[in-house]
Amino acid sequence: MQKHKMMLNRQTAARTLLLLVLGFVLSLNVVAQEVKIGFVNSARVLQEAPQAEQARVKLQSEFAPRDKKIVAMQKALKKLEDEMSRDAAVMSETVRKKKEREILAKKRDIKRSQEEFNEDLNLRRNEELNNLQQKVYEAIVSLAKEENYDVILGDSVMFASKRVDITDKVIKRLSK
Repeated sequence: MQKHKMMLNRQTAARTLLLLVLGFVLSLNVVAQEVKIGFVNSARVLQEAPQAEQARVKLQSEFAPRDKKIVAMQKALKKLEDEMSRDAAVMSETVRKKKEREILAKKRDIKRSQEEFNEDLNLRRNEELNNLQQKVYEAIVSLAKEENYDVILGDSVMFASKRVDITDKVIKRLSK
């Protein structure tokens, strides 16, 4: 008799637990239907936003003169190295050493100029990227508020269907 009561208690407990789990799952389903979720492919936005192209053009025009100067310095060095290799056999020791020092000095100047150029370019690129990221964030937030999104997901999403992908809307908003 006691075994029978224990078995009934276990069955009742199992049924109660099953009903609780089922109720919980059903309530989650109801909640999930009410939550509006969106996804933004931020890499695509940063690639396709009009502001991204404007930033690229701006950086190109800003750094083109310095780039041309470095290229001209490299050409002058190449010319000097060619002269040195062509005429080294007929040069006096003094003239040869002077040319070698001149070549070494030009190499150092070019290396320093390239390093400064790359450092300045990276700083400016980061500034422009930060500005663009701020504009993208503002566009996403305003779109989310306007269209009553509860959650907007980004980079760490493994999959997002077209139904929740609002990337095109964000790019369109940035185009305004």
